[in-house]
Amino acid sequence: MPVVRRAARRTHETPNAVMTTLASPTLGGAAHSVWQVRMRPGQEGPAHVMDGEQVWTVLEGGMTVEPLGTLGPGDTAVLRAGEERRIVADPEAGLSALVTGPGTARAVLPDGTDRGVPDWIA
Repeated sequence: MPVVRRAARRTHETPNAVMTTLASPTLGGAAHSVWQVRMRPGQEGPAHVMDGEQVWTVLEGGMTVEPLGTLGPGDTAVLRAGEERRIVADPEAGLSALVTGPGTARAVLPDGTDRGVPDWIA
């Protein structure tokens, strides 16, 4: 029964967000990954499709999930595999969210570019 200690967490920063991996196939051997996303106010992620379902729960701030709408603290969005999405952080409060999904999920851009399994999910 693996335990992932705080010191073992991985942090990945992109131009859009900071992701902290809490568990994944390469961190604790979990089949499903769990990570925290932090975005500064107004930050926007790229439009993309994941080939695995993801569940996003807003902890602080808020987000707009295009095309679902706006979510605030305590709200949860179930983002189905194969559906295009884009995450935009609340323009004033930013976003802190807890996310989970398959540790093998791949990201594909709308133009068909396969971005592979993001580092914070692997």
